[in-house]
Amino acid sequence: MAPADKIERLLTLMNLLLATPRAVSADHLRATVPGYPADDASFKRAFERDKDDLREMGVPLLVETIPGSDPPLLGYRIRAADYELRDPGLEPDELEALNLAAAVTGFAGGIGQRALFKLGAGAADQPRAELPADPSLVAAFRGVAERRLLRFSYRGVEREVHPYRLEFVRGRWYLNGFDRARGDDRWFRMDRVEGTVVPGDRPDAFERPEEAVPGLQLDPWVLGGGSDPVRAEIWFDPAVAHSVRLEVDAAAVQRDDEEGLVVSLDVANREGFRSWLLSYLDRAEVRAPADLRAEVVAWLEALVAEGGSTL
Repeated sequence: MAPADKIERLLTLMNLLLATPRAVSADHLRATVPGYPADDASFKRAFERDKDDLREMGVPLLVETIPGSDPPLLGYRIRAADYELRDPGLEPDELEALNLAAAVTGFAGGIGQRALFKLGAGAADQPRAELPADPSLVAAFRGVAERRLLRFSYRGVEREVHPYRLEFVRGRWYLNGFDRARGDDRWFRMDRVEGTVVPGDRPDAFERPEEAVPGLQLDPWVLGGGSDPVRAEIWFDPAVAHSVRLEVDAAAVQRDDEEGLVVSLDVANREGFRSWLLSYLDRAEVRAPADLRAEVVAWLEALVAEGGSTL
């Protein structure tokens, strides 16, 4: 089977398992998902490989007894609550705007319309234009599924990455993997990739970590960061300490007493960090590093100069 055919089969399998309200049998999947071999032994081998691929990509595949089967028969499904993003809580007018956009421009394979259906929008007219799927995203998915080395340019550096996981968060795709140029695991925002992602010729080119790769945590000071992270130390007034504790990991807390709350954060998105910090007004203070503190002070002074003191 050609690599593109396998990717299409995996995507179809994922869609079916997400859509089913109860577990379905392997025989049902064999009859429903295009691309499986007709021979029994070949189907079993292909299906086992597909299940392994989904699990290695972090997809929470459930194996359950099919309700009402006698004798008991095992089936498969993906619980949407375990896999999909939380409901973003869009207002009716926001859904309508998205629906209107999908009515005039669509994505290959009807991705946009299916996403809108999940958000609760009504059916739109047939799209007048269709945008092709991003070839870099397809290449990244192939790299994760087949364990192929990925090559691409990111922030002006040529990268060679062992891809572990793709995740769609807050409207953007992110790739996680071992960056051989940096010698460490990194997250890459796909729309910041320069040029095209090129998958290696050899499948099974690396081993994934034995432990599952954790999901992406996109806090304001991390979301879509455009620079290498810096470790920041921030003091908060005791009056807002409770609110801050709800927003940061417990491991980030360095001190918590009557003199205030001190947290340590890795800041990659300085703009997001400044906006978050502003929400606490004069009850927050950047203590380190000196360059980040100076940057925040200069930003606040510019806001005041432009009339921001009324905020």
